[in-house]
This record gives sequence, structure tokens and C-alpha cells, in this order.
Amino acid sequence: MLSKNRLVKKLAQAKRAKRKIFCAFLTLGYPSVRATEKLIEDFAEQGVDLIELGFPFSDPLADGPTIQFSSEAALKKGVTIQDALRVVKNLRRKGVDVPVIFFSYLNPIYHAGVKTFPARLKQAGFDGLLVPDCPPEEDLSLWKACKKAGIAPVFLAAPTTTPDRARKIFARTQGFLYYVSVRGVTGARGFVPEDLRKNLRALARFGRKPVLIGFGVSSPKQVKAMSRLADGVIVGSAIVDKIRQSGGRLGSVVSYVNSLLSPLRNSKRK
Repeated sequence: MLSKNRLVKKLAQAKRAKRKIFCAFLTLGYPSVRATEKLIEDFAEQGVDLIELGFPFSDPLADGPTIQFSSEAALKKGVTIQDALRVVKNLRRKGVDVPVIFFSYLNPIYHAGVKTFPARLKQAGFDGLLVPDCPPEEDLSLWKACKKAGIAPVFLAAPTTTPDRARKIFARTQGFLYYVSVRGVTGARGFVPEDLRKNLRALARFGRKPVLIGFGVSSPKQVKAMSRLADGVIVGSAIVDKIRQSGGRLGSVVSYVNSLLSPLRNSKRK
């Protein structure tokens, strides 16, 4: 069933073309639901490969100050799961085909219904699900429902993940493995971790699934450096921060994302 999944197909196409992947994170409802929909559309037009759409949550485990701020602002506006479903459904109606991964902590999914929520995601036009506080061996009913619905579960590994555990996570993730490049929460940083190359080489022994690097990527220079080590990058806090600085002028955010894409346009996998 995943053979028809947009996320899986996009990654396979990039692999055949030896092209690196760029994934952009947005917080649903920040600065507004309408703006989120417009940014996804604009990002897709610029060539962003994947969208990670974060559902705002009051008690995040992995999010740093920037994404926490955006989540709090969205929650104050009353953003709901239904808004997420409606946004992606609207985009699909308009012909926007970029794969979208739903990022959420487990509580909102429990509230929506663990066994039925993946099917609702699929019906709306989502392609993947990433739940940081629900590893592969937890709540198997959720992951079984994803498999049945054709939603790709995406799991995370970090510098502190043991080799045995990393092997198990790598086996269960679908589409790609999300590699957390730094120890700590999300947030833009001005450096490339020294142990990143070594850790990614260790992961490569577990299989050929794409590995995308997230946490801390914020500049074209970092995008270029990290994409040389992996199959692509994920940028979140830096984009959300640009939205905060934009004063509602979303064109500046799109220009910033375009600058991050620039080093990847001529970058090939080895």
C-alpha cells in the first residue's frame, strides 16, 4: 500500500536522480491557518520536497523555544486537528502534490482516536506520521492503523541512540529516518556537530533507507555541509523564526527557504 504513498514515491524519485531532499517544517496555525496553507503552496512551487506539518501542543518534549512560541500562539487561536485535515485537503484539491508528514505528540492523537486517526490523515491527503513521544515499540495499534491506511510512520534516531536500538528503529521507519543531529531540543544553531559524520556512517550499515538530518539547520552553508553527509535536511526552527520576524510579509519567508534550497539544486548523492 505504501508503494502509492507520495512520500515513498518522492524519496524513490530523488534516489534515482541522485538528488538531495529538502524538508520544511511549519507549525499549523502560525501565524494563521490560512498563512500555513499559503506557505505550503509557495514552498512546493519553490521546489521543497517534503513538508512536516507540526500540530501545536502545550507540553512538547523535543521542541525548543521558537517552535514552542509558535505552538502557543496557534493554540491561543484555537487551532484544531480539523484545521490540519482541511488545509491538506484544500491543497490536494488545488493540485499541490508535495508529500506532507503530520507531526504531533501522542496526546492529541489519543484524543482524535488512535485506531481511526491514520485513516483520516490519509483521506485528507497526508502521507506520513511522526510522533516523537511514541517510539516504534509503543502503541502498536497506532502503527498498525498507519500500515492499514497507507500512512508512512517516520521515526527518529539521535547521537545518544545505541547501535542496537538504532538498528531496530531503522528497520521500522518508513520513507526515511529522521536523524537528530544534536543533543537537545530543536533550535537553530551555528555549527555542524563534530560527530555527525561518524554517526551517519554507523547508521548506513543498517540499510539503504534515506536519512534526513534535522535539528539545528539554519543557513545555506549548513544545508550544503549536512546534505553532503546524508540524503537531505529538515529545517524547522529557522523557518518558524523567519515567520516571526516577517511581520506577516510571507514573501520574505519564501525567499529565505529559496536561499536554503539553492545549495541543493546542483547537489547530487554520491
